[in-house]
Amino acid sequence: MKVKVQTLDANAGGDIELKDEIFGLEPRADILHRVVTWQLEKRRATARGTRERSDVARTGKKFGRQKGGGTARHGDRRAPVFIGGGKAHGARVRDFNPSLNKKIRVLGLKMALSSHAKAGSLIVLDTLSGEKTKSLKGQFEKLGFGKSALVIDGETVENGFALAARNLPYVDVLPALGANVYDILKHDTLVLTRAAVEKLEARFNG
Repeated sequence: MKVKVQTLDANAGGDIELKDEIFGLEPRADILHRVVTWQLEKRRATARGTRERSDVARTGKKFGRQKGGGTARHGDRRAPVFIGGGKAHGARVRDFNPSLNKKIRVLGLKMALSSHAKAGSLIVLDTLSGEKTKSLKGQFEKLGFGKSALVIDGETVENGFALAARNLPYVDVLPALGANVYDILKHDTLVLTRAAVEKLEARFNG
């Protein structure tokens, strides 16, 4: 598909040909849901377990006689009723490390890009440049950004643009290597530079 390239000043910057096998797929909700769920679960750290009765380092010797001591009949000091004893019904160690086929992950990213291209919320810019947040905000309004926008650049994000955009709460900036399904779907508008398109296409071809 052919898309018009714009500049930050909303001027025409020529055309660019986007590959249909990356930007022209029909999005599937089940594939996108699987990839987003996998991505969010990968963020979770291992849940720490508590020490139960068998894990506490205390003596197992019976500390008092069975009868006549005036106390309950405990077997050792590791019981949960004592200070320093094991936790009763404590939390278990849980490791959130799901697996997902690489082909599904790649397909999900392609469908996320295609969903913005199909909805008309994909903007391709020539290059990124910026000095002040106020002027950058005005340029975004001219380009017709939605309530939130994700801007993806090439190898690295242009430093001046990144500094100017970080004060805008509705704009997030990523290099092409950090493009992911969750962030792409979370934003109303997807903005790619020429360099980002080249990097993404090379990433899929590789």
